[in-house]
Amino acid sequence: MRDPLRVRVAGPLESFASGFVAELRGLGYRPVSAVFQLQLMAHVSRWLAGEGLGSEDLAPDVVQRFVDARHAAGYTNYLSGRALAPLLCYLRGIGRAPAAPVEEPGTPTEVLLERYRGYLRIERGLAAGTARDYLDAVRPFLDGRAASGGLCLERLTAADVTAFVVGRCPGQARGSAKLTVTALRSLLGFLHVDGITARPLVGAVPSVASWRLTGLPRALEADQVQRLLSSCDRGTPGGRRDFAILTVLVRFGLRAGEAAGLRLDDIDWRAGEIVVVGKGGRAERLPLPGDVGEAIVAYLRHGRPETALDRAVFVRVKAPHQGLTSGGVTQVVVAAARRAGLGQIYAHRLRHTAATQMLRAGAPLSEIGQVLRHRAALTTAIYAKVDRDALRQLARPWPQVRS
Repeated sequence: MRDPLRVRVAGPLESFASGFVAELRGLGYRPVSAVFQLQLMAHVSRWLAGEGLGSEDLAPDVVQRFVDARHAAGYTNYLSGRALAPLLCYLRGIGRAPAAPVEEPGTPTEVLLERYRGYLRIERGLAAGTARDYLDAVRPFLDGRAASGGLCLERLTAADVTAFVVGRCPGQARGSAKLTVTALRSLLGFLHVDGITARPLVGAVPSVASWRLTGLPRALEADQVQRLLSSCDRGTPGGRRDFAILTVLVRFGLRAGEAAGLRLDDIDWRAGEIVVVGKGGRAERLPLPGDVGEAIVAYLRHGRPETALDRAVFVRVKAPHQGLTSGGVTQVVVAAARRAGLGQIYAHRLRHTAATQMLRAGAPLSEIGQVLRHRAALTTAIYAKVDRDALRQLARPWPQVRS
């Protein structure tokens, strides 16, 4: 049965079945997937009738009761509240189900972190993901200060700050430790600006020992890049999308979040330019190479679903056809690398590859930094070590040792 309208829905949700089918079609659900959603709707409706409830009773606790009952009845699929998201979103959209609850922060720690999140997003202009990382990094510090009646931050001392860093950072990886001290300095600055602490304690945060430019960027060789691109089946919509994403990453060196954030309006086809919005909302206009434009056009014409829900360039293959997240872009790279037999490769590896290709083509570091949108020249300087042939001319011969 491939026609969702042939699924019989009896009970309180019967009158909403045809509207739900239209909603699923608008979201890009295929007939088979829509049938499964209607079968789930039919089960929910039967269960509500048996409980003497209606759609207006589908609060979170009632939804969980249904999920438990479905599991107890022996069903093996759609066994979570998330599985009911399409149905609940539709019913809420037409005002036939309770609105999704808004979780309010409860503990003093969570209350303060929500205020700090607003500071990071509005005052500092941080992206949502970066703000979330900062909150996760400083949460242990605030949890350690929690006491009956509050966090007692008014009596916070430099010794308390130093003791936390010394006790936590040695057990972390270098990158995690650097995030801890960076986020802690930011939090302490917020506490002082907000009037919670009488004096600034940012200087009490010790630095994490690290040496810049010690590593060597790991780039893919030309044949590996070709294998990665060739792993995409360009005869399918998903393959065209993946090929376009990989081409953009390899040629522009975009971060995963920047590729996911591309919008149709960011491409100026007449001028042959593309706008990339990077960290901190900083927008850069770059020339659009011919191979990149061809890959994107092939996807837009023969791969991007007509039922896409937003203006994102790259959208999900499966319904609902929403724009890809940064995690979705990363998974495209991971899957392509696995198909090509290249092992575990993530999106940032292609950023190193783009920089290395530009360097080997003779581009100066200043131009590479502009393409990669580096704010500091020192960030780009690490790629100077990639050109080993040029470095050999600068290296002095090892002195001979006489026996």
